[in-house]
Amino acid sequence: MQSAVINKGKLEANNPFLARSEETIYLTQKTKAKRARAGARVLSLIAFFLLSINILALASELPKARPSEVGLSVDRLNRLTQTLQAYCDQQGAPGMVALVARNGRVAYEQAFGRFRLDRSEPMPVDAIFRIASQSKAITSVAVMILMEEGKLLLDDPVSRYIPEFKETYVAVKPEGKDIRGYSQLPAKRQITIRDLLTHTAGISYGDGPARDEYLQAGIHGWYLTDKNMTIGEVVKKLVKLPFDAQPGERFVYGYNTDILGYLVEVVSGQTLAEFVEKRITGPLGMKDTYFFLPESKASRLTPAYGADEDGKIKMIEDPATSPYIYGPRKCYSGGAGLVSTAEDYARFLVMLQNGGELGGIRILSPKSVELMASDHVGRLYSGGPVGFGLGFSIVKDLGASGIPGTIGAFGWGGAYFTTYWVDPVEKLVAVFMIQLLPVPANLTDLQDKFRTLVYQSIVNGVGPR
Repeated sequence: MQSAVINKGKLEANNPFLARSEETIYLTQKTKAKRARAGARVLSLIAFFLLSINILALASELPKARPSEVGLSVDRLNRLTQTLQAYCDQQGAPGMVALVARNGRVAYEQAFGRFRLDRSEPMPVDAIFRIASQSKAITSVAVMILMEEGKLLLDDPVSRYIPEFKETYVAVKPEGKDIRGYSQLPAKRQITIRDLLTHTAGISYGDGPARDEYLQAGIHGWYLTDKNMTIGEVVKKLVKLPFDAQPGERFVYGYNTDILGYLVEVVSGQTLAEFVEKRITGPLGMKDTYFFLPESKASRLTPAYGADEDGKIKMIEDPATSPYIYGPRKCYSGGAGLVSTAEDYARFLVMLQNGGELGGIRILSPKSVELMASDHVGRLYSGGPVGFGLGFSIVKDLGASGIPGTIGAFGWGGAYFTTYWVDPVEKLVAVFMIQLLPVPANLTDLQDKFRTLVYQSIVNGVGPR
């Protein structure tokens, strides 16, 4: 080996052209490496620039359209305007915001009434509302993201991720109206992730046979925002209590999506707030959607109102003392804990209407959205005319539902009387924001009026996008 090296050196000495050739090859390779590194930097800069453009585009408002451009009638939308204004002027309703988008473009966005009933300031369109159970759709999308990444399956037992769910129990009330107490039976099978998504796990908000035990445990009702504990701590207390029904046998509305929020934390290794911000609200440009509002935005949080014992409207939560701003800020309630604006929530809904994508940012595949918007419960919810998917209800029988709409439209609402829906056939998104809990008798038809007047404004198809 040594002689070979010596001979090679002699050869180079006797042949300077060969030496120069090898030097040229070395320099050429070095130049190519430099160019490759430079090219990679350029590509990185281009990618960053394009991503920045997407982020800036998403951070701006949704595209607007004149109603006639998307098949809506201006005159008929005026009926909606007049009706909602009359609720504020004549019925004493607190301020509200209504938004209608078609084919991904906002054709109607109006604010009505006053921001506070004790002041003259008008309601702004960018007011921030407590959306309560409208949080469920966002948490359900978080679960679907993890499914798409191969980290879970919908029919997995919850105990695979939260071991405390391996053995659960059901409270069974004895027959007879005057008989108190309940017996406790083991669940016939383990609760699955799909049971939680469809509210068929048998888990209520604590108003079943074991209500007293839920009250003693400090877990009762949907409101968890003021809890001085994490959602994981809440769930681990909850699972020790008996549930209301056997898994898969009844539709029982309750803490299901809060449990899913903790499951997202366990599977992702992030808090629910971090996961939602990084994977959903951040990419979609939902800049005003939070579990706990920054103090810099406190002035935009609307007061919450409700009916008193005499049916009169009174303030039930003043933003100046709201747990959404000044509370422990520890419990991320995936079932009912978010605040948002009409436009922010519309961005989320347009993403679903588009099959999981908004502005070039894909959150879910079209097939996952299709699965979410399919009925999973049969007659367990509403007896059949309206089904329930993975996070929201779905119109199955238009005639039986009794209100305008389209078969396949899906939506839900929140405890403060907010509501939304997505109509994939009409390429329609509608959002209605208000803060009423409980709802006075003279305002209970407000949501149905909103839905009816939105649909009557449709006069033409949307045409090609």
